Amino acid sequence: MTSATETTPLLLLDEPTRASLWTTLVSEIERYLQSVDELPVSPALDAPAIRAFAESFTFEHPLPPTETLRSIAAQLTRYQVHTPHPSYYGLFNPASTTMSIAADALVAALNPQLAAWSHSPLASEMELHLVRSLAEKFGIPRDQADGVFTSGGAEANHTALLTALFHRWPQLAGAGLRSLDQQPVFYVSAEGHHSFLKAAKASGLGADSLREIEVDSSLRMRPDALRAALERDRAHGLAPFLVIATAGTTGAGAIDPIPDIGRAARDHNLWFHVDAAWGGAAVLVPELRPLLNGTEQADSVTFDAHKFLSISMGAGIYLTRHPDVLTRTFGTLTAYMPREGERLQAVDPFSHSMQWSRRFTGLKLFLSLAVAGWEGYAVTIRHQTAMGDLLRTQLADRGWKIVNDTPLPLVCFTDAAHSWDLAQCQRVANAVIESGQAWISTIQVGREKQPALRACITSYRTEPRHIETLLSALDQARSAAENPVV
Repeated sequence: MTSATETTPLLLLDEPTRASLWTTLVSEIERYLQSVDELPVSPALDAPAIRAFAESFTFEHPLPPTETLRSIAAQLTRYQVHTPHPSYYGLFNPASTTMSIAADALVAALNPQLAAWSHSPLASEMELHLVRSLAEKFGIPRDQADGVFTSGGAEANHTALLTALFHRWPQLAGAGLRSLDQQPVFYVSAEGHHSFLKAAKASGLGADSLREIEVDSSLRMRPDALRAALERDRAHGLAPFLVIATAGTTGAGAIDPIPDIGRAARDHNLWFHVDAAWGGAAVLVPELRPLLNGTEQADSVTFDAHKFLSISMGAGIYLTRHPDVLTRTFGTLTAYMPREGERLQAVDPFSHSMQWSRRFTGLKLFLSLAVAGWEGYAVTIRHQTAMGDLLRTQLADRGWKIVNDTPLPLVCFTDAAHSWDLAQCQRVANAVIESGQAWISTIQVGREKQPALRACITSYRTEPRHIETLLSALDQARSAAENPVV
């Protein structure tokens, strides 16, 4: 039998080796943070070479720790889209705050387990404090607020669907969907996030339970269409239970008319959820806060700290004004979980979440907020919004047409002089990406599915010079598309 003395050095490396490893790790992180602006934003997609490197590790023999870490860091840097790059204008992947990088490392070392409160009481209470503090920003009174950190917005939205179901039909905890004599249905904008479609499937409701409500010319849900759908479904014997407003759609950054949608939900006695995964950060900036008026009426809110707050992936959050609904939805009694905290007024995280044992996700937001403060974040979000305004202005000045309408820093655009199809938009996007100067994507906007290019300010490090780099790459790509080499 192998002894612990023999196996421990393979897992807990000796002190000199650890010292060398930590020095190398910090050096690689610092090198990346200092040089990312100089790297091509996207890699060459050489699948055989990438696969060959991964498969070169047979795991048959131990490798030198420091050299192995250095080798993999180099190849990860070579083969990835650099979402922390100031010229990455893609999905909502930010440049991570310094404190969230530090927090991830500390959490990996201490490895607190957020399942039993008594195992990680401070971690549990720090997350609860964050939940209540964020809920206050959204207008939910602190003494009513509850919530949980999630892997991301998809899990938070799934949690919203489940809590709405269990709030409406408490018997689902035992009898399940088969106990219902009416088909539950719920409502989201046609521009809303497809995580709700996945949640409908995963929960057993099925895709047909989701109603996508048409949008207006600004891509915002039409409250009149919502009310008509609610009346129509009730008349057909269906059971509406959940209405969702989106604060910052993924495609075009549209913000639904939250107060009107909330009123429709209240008039029909339905759970009202606001998906503010990205746009919710507007609540931290006084001049942007009115964009989210009406959220204070929500029963629940989705917010992702790993989007506009620049926390490293992933850090989703579900917030609610119903302090008992998570326990009613996920509460479970077991004989094997620790019980030393039973005499205290504390909630075990495992009975409060879709997850069981869970990482201490909240520390990276806690530390980032502790160092930057609310005002630091307001300044940062204000800067990114200003960069979005600059991009719009400069695009228009150079003969591009803006096709979305949002105050948030997400710009959808196409050539003003020509009617481009999706293939043409994609060719231009590909040319920009292949140049290494920036990363953008394509989108189809609205009911007419108008093809367009999409650029979102995701990095707090983006400056006017990076906007100029994008504009130059776009102009070159457009010129090449209009004057192809024969």
